Amino acid sequence: MNTIEQTEPILQTNPKASYLAHKAEIDQAIQRVLESGYYILGEEVEAFEQEYAAYIGVNYAIGVANGTDAIEIALKACGVTTGDVVITVSHTAVATVSAIERTGATPLLVDVDPVTYTMDVNHLQAAIAQVHQNPTLGRLKAIVPVHIYGHPVNMPAIMEIADRHGLFVIEDCAQAHGALLNGRKIGSWGNLAAFSLYPTKNLGALGDGGVVVTNDTHLANEVSVLRQYGWRQRYISDIPGINSRLDPIQAAILRVKLRYLDEDNGKRQWVAQQYSQLLADLPLRLPQLKGDVSHVYHQYVLRTPERDSLKAFLDSEKIGTAIHYPAPVHLQPAYYSKLPVGNGGLHVTELICKEVLSLPMHPHLTQGQVTQIIQAITGWRQQAKKLPNLKQDLLQPIA
Repeated sequence: MNTIEQTEPILQTNPKASYLAHKAEIDQAIQRVLESGYYILGEEVEAFEQEYAAYIGVNYAIGVANGTDAIEIALKACGVTTGDVVITVSHTAVATVSAIERTGATPLLVDVDPVTYTMDVNHLQAAIAQVHQNPTLGRLKAIVPVHIYGHPVNMPAIMEIADRHGLFVIEDCAQAHGALLNGRKIGSWGNLAAFSLYPTKNLGALGDGGVVVTNDTHLANEVSVLRQYGWRQRYISDIPGINSRLDPIQAAILRVKLRYLDEDNGKRQWVAQQYSQLLADLPLRLPQLKGDVSHVYHQYVLRTPERDSLKAFLDSEKIGTAIHYPAPVHLQPAYYSKLPVGNGGLHVTELICKEVLSLPMHPHLTQGQVTQIIQAITGWRQQAKKLPNLKQDLLQPIA
């Protein structure tokens, strides 16, 4: 018998609620675009770009069609092409690796930190040495660190390594809108940064969208040219480009939602705090912070060897969960045994994919829903047989 009675399912994420919370303003913004007569780029997109650049604390933001395009275009703006090597992680959405491949470059995959699940700088350094020792892998050109789940990567260490080796850094910020590291916004650290504006993101459109940000005038110009056929002059392609333009209706929606981003992130952090406090006594590996960071909890991801049992139990209680991600990129059918792996292997990456579970996380969860979720997890624990202890080496905090 189910332990919790509830009439409505609790969704793992809820972009419709984000629309309804600001419906009047969003509807007005959409109507403004419809009545303007300008439906490709134009003033609405330019206004969003200016506002988002100011929010991140950079000089330029360039709207594109989606987050995958944002990474690809950012890499191409840095001159990444066939024969180059780009270091990234396998514990990420496949879009990160797909975007690298679309430039013609080879992704070299490195392991992640067991606390933050972001790029491990020790594995990064080993991979750089690996490429230098084996030139047949290609020309090492760039690093794409991923701010997974909303926890910042160790960007000071990444930038120091990149500067020392003359490498570009393109931050994958798809899950980290508004996150802070040392008081500085994620997206302002690398040469460029790519954001997805998919509806479930912390800053989400009501359709696809993406944005590239940078402080570099030359790189900003290259991104602008690449997103529209390589045009510097209309109908004249100076370089090969693509059609990847942020829609002005989506830009208008995003301008509304940007005004509430910090408030919404605060609500996510409140939900995360409730989870962490009230689940602390259970044998679960809960998210941990590392460094001077503000985690924005795009996802609240716990770990347990009994992940599938917990997921099934919560499903029976009409509580939505998700697995981010059930298989790392290098173990997916399209990529299995096809991508080079950095020295040191992908031990942590392969372990956590068997244990991670994302609880419901969005700004519109109520106190009652959070209580129901916590009570359900506690009920699962009471019904389940005694769980094995997690590996102690992965439970110890890392300095």
